[in-house]
Amino acid sequence: MDNLMNENFSSRAFEMNQVDVKKFMKALDMCKGNVYLVTDEGDRFNLKSKLSQITGLVKLIEGGNLVQARIYCENPEDESLLFRLNLFGSDEE
Repeated sequence: MDNLMNENFSSRAFEMNQVDVKKFMKALDMCKGNVYLVTDEGDRFNLKSKLSQITGLVKLIEGGNLVQARIYCENPEDESLLFRLNLFGSDEE
């Protein structure tokens, strides 16, 4: 994960909790910059790609258990949007 931090991400990471997948996918479509899902194992998925979204979500739910993962956003507005969704269950301000 150290390499990820060296790529000049403008924002800090946060963990997603109890994700509503439909709302999360809709919010990702509204994001302006790249959004990365990074697992504790070091797997990294750019969630702006539909294929990576599917692969990343499958990776998150290994064997029916949620795997620990963090979200990194290049754009601070995207981070705010996804953080609100994570915290309040809504992407509305």
